[in-house]
Amino acid sequence: MTLQIRQLDATDFEACRQGLIALLIDAVANGASVGFMADIDAQRASAYFDEVNRLLASGALAIWVAEEDGNVLGSVQLSLCLKPNGLNRGEVQKLLVLSSARRRGIARLLMQQLEAHAERLQRGLLYLDTEAGSDAENLYRTLGYTCIGGLPDYACGPDGQYRANAIYYKTLSRPN
Repeated sequence: MTLQIRQLDATDFEACRQGLIALLIDAVANGASVGFMADIDAQRASAYFDEVNRLLASGALAIWVAEEDGNVLGSVQLSLCLKPNGLNRGEVQKLLVLSSARRRGIARLLMQQLEAHAERLQRGLLYLDTEAGSDAENLYRTLGYTCIGGLPDYACGPDGQYRANAIYYKTLSRPN
């Protein structure tokens, strides 16, 4: 039972697709506000991952998984700004950990890999938004992210209730 964090390429992504679908469905079922409603099913999740795969192949997105014994326990994505005036930044997206695997440091390990990759790409500014008041806020703070505010009624949670978000950033390095 060795936990492994690895970045996926297009081939690896397809091999992990079913685990990623199950991870997303689990996250939404447990209340994560990650762009989907409670009625998410494997077909909708698969359609979402079709788009993720397209972005991965284009170089606009990087994705990591945490695996143990061949099972996907967590994942995180880094969306890379491709605009000429934003090549110093990236957006952290969809940090998810299977509900049965939480409190094992998996999210922290995924974020450390994402940040190291961002630094290698000279993406010195990372930003994200998360549900205000969520457990994720505590994690991001302990990782050195700074909250710059939030928006009321920003997005529906899986239950259909609008919730505020919190916007965070972290400077890894200054642009050249």
